[in-house]
Parts: sequence; C-alpha cells; structure tokens
Amino acid sequence: MSLSSCSKEKEATTPVVEAGISQEVIGQIKSMGFGTADAKKVDGGYLVEGDIMLTNESLAEAADYKMLRVGDEEQYRTNNLVSVGTGRTISIRVSTALPSAYVTATNELINRYNALGLRIRFTRVTSGGNIVLNPSPAGAGYLASAGFPSGGNPFGQVLVNRNAIGTANASTYIATILAHEIGHCIGFRHTDYAGRQYSCGGAAVNEGASTVGAVYIPGTPSGNDPNSWMLACVGNGVNRPFNTNDRTALNYVY
Repeated sequence: MSLSSCSKEKEATTPVVEAGISQEVIGQIKSMGFGTADAKKVDGGYLVEGDIMLTNESLAEAADYKMLRVGDEEQYRTNNLVSVGTGRTISIRVSTALPSAYVTATNELINRYNALGLRIRFTRVTSGGNIVLNPSPAGAGYLASAGFPSGGNPFGQVLVNRNAIGTANASTYIATILAHEIGHCIGFRHTDYAGRQYSCGGAAVNEGASTVGAVYIPGTPSGNDPNSWMLACVGNGVNRPFNTNDRTALNYVY
C-alpha cells in the first residue's frame, strides 16, 4: 500500500471536491496555485493536496508564490518563508497526548535539519514552541497535515494521525513524515507538485503554476527524484533522509 506522508491518496481522473465548498473558495485555492482535487473543509480553513492547510486568512491574501527548481525535478517553495536573518532557531514541542515515539521522531528530524548547517535551526522544547505537534481530529483522512509560513514565522502546528501512523520505526518512517510536514511549515511544497502521480500513482494531474515564478538552482542533476523528502506520498515504513537535491534546495533557501 502506498500512503502519502500527507494523506491516504485517492487519485481520480477529475478533481473530486467535497460538497459544501463554494466555487468562490475553489477559485481562491486555484488562484494560489494549489490543487483542488479532494479539497476538504476543516476547522479553520481547507485541506488541499493531501496535507496542506490553507487557513481562511491565507485564502484572503493576494496570491504571490514562487518556486525553486532543482534540475528537471522541481522543488517548490512558497513566497512566504521564515525570516531567519543571519540565523534563527525554531522550537518544536510534541504534545503529551502523542506517544513517546513522536518525541524520538522529532529528535531525529531536528538532527537531520541541523546537520545541514542552515541559517534556520531547530530545537525541541517541552513548553511553548513555535511549532506544536498535536493529535489530528478523530476520523482524519491523512497521516499528518501542516500549513505555510506567515508574517516571517513558521506555520505553528502539525496535526498527526497517530492511529494511522502508529509508533513503529520512529527514527526512520515517522521522522520522515514529520520532517516533511516541518518542510511545509517553513515554506516547501511537494517536490512532485506538478505531477503527484509520480509518488502517489493514479492519474497525472497538473493544476498549473498560477502566478508562480521560477528560480533555478545551477549544478543539480536532471531527471526524476524518487527519494525527495518532499514527495507527496511515501510507502509505509519508508525512510527518506535528505538527498542531494533536497540539501541543495534547503541550502539555497535557508
């Protein structure tokens, strides 16, 4: 079974939009360059592309998104990034409602990011926290979800479906899922945004880039990128530490 690190993907040849979402909102989502297939209304906003939370406030903002491209396989980020200056440490707290395996996984994802020597660094705290890992609502149809930065700050919450993910392989599989969601929190989109069938299977869907611009990173290899930490889907138990293209993208942005 192939599971998204974001959701249990249900690909279709045409977008399937949850009833109750107005055409105005669908238009806003599209104008921001996000897919509307399987869009869902959730508390505080809308869940799109499996694991991306668009708040009601973000929908009201003017669409102004860019991408950065690594070779012929595209790494995407939003124009809203975390303000880091010459350096900034982002704290992550794991809710006590989550099993200890998620603390282990969080420690591992922090090690993965910090090992790159970026201007953005992470630390785990037991109170407060710039980003908090909380349990997802009962019946959630995704593994985990997160949103994008706003006002120079990371998105403040990752919702984790502990029942779907379980507690096995904390330092590999779970760390991969959480590192992916932290990637969203600091402004990265799915590597295979323009064709999620690459990692998820199903029909090829390219929603278009909307107002997206392009920033190229020189010296990176062309071709498919089957192991990126920001691919939309990941198989159960799979570990995806940062590959060469991921490291290039992260170093370029942060």
